[in-house]
Amino acid sequence: MRKLTGAVFQSLDGVMQAPGGPDEDRSSGFRFGGWSFHFWDDSLEQPFGKVIDAEYDLLLGKRTYDIFAGYWPHHQDIPIGARFQRINKYVLTHSEEPLDWDHSHRLSGDTAEAVAELKHGEGRDLLIQGSSTLYGPLLAAGLIDRLVLMTFPVLLGQGKSIFDALEASGALRLVEHSVSDKGVVFASYEPAGEVPTGSFAEEPGGP
Repeated sequence: MRKLTGAVFQSLDGVMQAPGGPDEDRSSGFRFGGWSFHFWDDSLEQPFGKVIDAEYDLLLGKRTYDIFAGYWPHHQDIPIGARFQRINKYVLTHSEEPLDWDHSHRLSGDTAEAVAELKHGEGRDLLIQGSSTLYGPLLAAGLIDRLVLMTFPVLLGQGKSIFDALEASGALRLVEHSVSDKGVVFASYEPAGEVPTGSFAEEPGGP
């Protein structure tokens, strides 16, 4: 079965909207587009490369697809642009607009059901980029196998988050982590069952 990874650029307060540039996503009046740029340095290349240079197909929401389709086909001289051009792009959308980017495939209907069916098919593993609206239903359905959070030391106070309207609960297990020279924290998590609970009152020497 195909594995699904969600890779998220987020601020310290959990905002993932428009990390790459001022005009990437101005919806709801977002005014901090490009907030990740000044934190990028050589120390980010290795941990980010482990994610972006792997073999995968993309799983995208329609807004992220439109942003990518308007940019990456014109930048195939960059390795990531050439990669995005050749791989499959699976797009969750209710729109009937044509998906003109090469190797694009429409997924419609219930988000969790469509992705579960896709995961059970043959092909490369799947990577979510952007696409904040996908996380709620996919986390609730237990369909994300690894969550890679790249947390930048900045507070934005507004914007989209993967945790908007989240109705899932569960424990996570840290499987990899690193910190860049400018304080960007890379942390990879995998599901670890139900949320464990307890009481310090039951533990000798507890706080």
